[in-house]
Amino acid sequence: MDDISLTTTSDDGFDTQSVIGDFALAIDPMEETGPNPNAVLVADYASCFLPAVRVGAQKAGYDDLGRMEIDATATLDDEDDLENIEFTLKVEADVDDPDELAALGEDICHVHAALREELHADITVEAGAFDN
Repeated sequence: MDDISLTTTSDDGFDTQSVIGDFALAIDPMEETGPNPNAVLVADYASCFLPAVRVGAQKAGYDDLGRMEIDATATLDDEDDLENIEFTLKVEADVDDPDELAALGEDICHVHAALREELHADITVEAGAFDN
């Protein structure tokens, strides 16, 4: 039995529609009907990493981290392949060891584990990011 099953369709042109369970996702390398595949991969990485940090922090005994957000950037090489990904992880709570949060996310995030090592995100953590 497959753990993940989806259908991706392209009726014409380059844009695709992926159906994953009850959800549809439009992806278009030309960025006319949806984000391009590289952008979707970076978003997928960030959307996996953020809850992985929260789960890891809970397991490590952290109090509630509050609001969290990732600003992600990526660079492409001359062939439009992902060359570098950087995350700035913003955390509402003040934490003693921000680098530990990054390590906790790296240990749990499945997308992080799936990417080649040289493409793992370079992560900066900003604690107390939403203080007024």
